[in-house]
Amino acid sequence: MSLFGSMQVSASGMAAQRTRAELLVENMANSETTRTPEGGPYKRKDVVFSSEEQTSPFSAVFQNEIGTGVTVSDITVDQSPPEMRYMPGHPDADATGYVAFPKMNPAEDMADLLNATRSYEANVAAISSVKDMISRSIDIMRT
Repeated sequence: MSLFGSMQVSASGMAAQRTRAELLVENMANSETTRTPEGGPYKRKDVVFSSEEQTSPFSAVFQNEIGTGVTVSDITVDQSPPEMRYMPGHPDADATGYVAFPKMNPAEDMADLLNATRSYEANVAAISSVKDMISRSIDIMRT
């Protein structure tokens, strides 16, 4: 794989992890949302990754090398029943005094967000390494 192909694969990983992080932050921000425009409490979202062939913009020049990157193939919505809390004074309470809250685990979401951040950083480090290799190659060709 060419250096430019490697950069394209890492860029696809960065884009996928950015989408994952955005959804995790949205989930955490809506962890107490009991009313949505669709009706009922907020439902947790998650991404589904799949592999995708990545072609470099320079592939026509550099032997049409293709790498396998990652893409967000789907965004799933949690269909599990909401968590019911007894809060009779709440405006969204039902006749028995229970309120439907999103079913979320903040510790799990924070761990997933940390994982997404680390994966993003790993792709940044890979692109930086490729950039350094290209720079050194240019320096060698000058001498």
